[in-house]
Amino acid sequence: MGQVRQSRMAGIPAEAVASRERSARWTQVLRHLAAALTPGPRLVVVDGCGEADRFADVLTQVLAATGQDCVRANGPAGYGDGGIAAEHVPAVVVATGRQLGTSRPPDAVLIWLRSGSTSGSVGHGAEHLAQIVVDLRDPDWPVVRAVDESLADRSSWYLTETQAFFAVRAATWDRKFGHDMPAYAAAVGEIDIPSGGVAIDVGCGTGRALPALRSAVGPTGTVLGVDVTVEMLENALSLGRAEHGHLVLADARYLPLATSTVDAVFAAGLIGHVAEVEPVLRELARVTAPRGRLALFHPSGRAALAARHGRALRADEPQAEAPLRAVLARTGWDLDRYDDAVGRFFARAARVR
Repeated sequence: MGQVRQSRMAGIPAEAVASRERSARWTQVLRHLAAALTPGPRLVVVDGCGEADRFADVLTQVLAATGQDCVRANGPAGYGDGGIAAEHVPAVVVATGRQLGTSRPPDAVLIWLRSGSTSGSVGHGAEHLAQIVVDLRDPDWPVVRAVDESLADRSSWYLTETQAFFAVRAATWDRKFGHDMPAYAAAVGEIDIPSGGVAIDVGCGTGRALPALRSAVGPTGTVLGVDVTVEMLENALSLGRAEHGHLVLADARYLPLATSTVDAVFAAGLIGHVAEVEPVLRELARVTAPRGRLALFHPSGRAALAARHGRALRADEPQAEAPLRAVLARTGWDLDRYDDAVGRFFARAARVR
């Protein structure tokens, strides 16, 4: 698939192609935001990194271009005190946290810009308070990572943005993380997959778990690597991982598998990247046979991963033990092992009969 895409661009300078793709990516992100910020009097606060002012400027222009009555706040004027909003109702008012400081009202829409180094004024680690999260760790390739369901249906943005997040990282994924394969093999060894069984790796990426899954089920078993991003599967293919299992392009929420046909599900990093955990776990339960196993894995523990991403660890996160146990129970699983060590995260559950 990559070769087809390349041939269509033959003769076009690489810089022009890159520039066009970056422009299209920014356009898509801003369209998602404009659709979420429906017309009406509201305050939109942009915060989270040093790009907040520039992002707020561009967002104001985009909203105005869609016909919305939109005002860009200038200076440190307060909200609802005879300043910004009182003059412009029913406008959408776009401000930054730096401008408003502590005067941000609770009904404001917070857009959090995630970056490698966060220096916003709302406060470090305030991402979980935001209704919209945009990843700007690569400012040339922005990605919407969360939109509150009160603003937009997930079906309008989730798939395109997930694919965009991983597509740009696919080519270098194994160079950055290939050293984790022994940890993947060790985790697979703890699932108790029956020889000759059916094992699937959901969110397989470049297929790092596929060799271990093949060893577990043996030559008579079946291994599937499922991912929603074409570029990840292309790299899995180029790395020879298709020798160990079939590669399938599919969404974890809608697996192209019959009910109760899978013996073991392996999912590395999946829960941290889905917009809604419950529908995904429910779909994994649907395809799994009674007493089949589910393993949720990451080669870093939650604390180490949070520190790497510059955020505080919270007890209400989906992979914290209590919330995870509860959502697994609601979706047809029984958590029988939970290990959140420094060097890895591993949770194992059995499909309830």
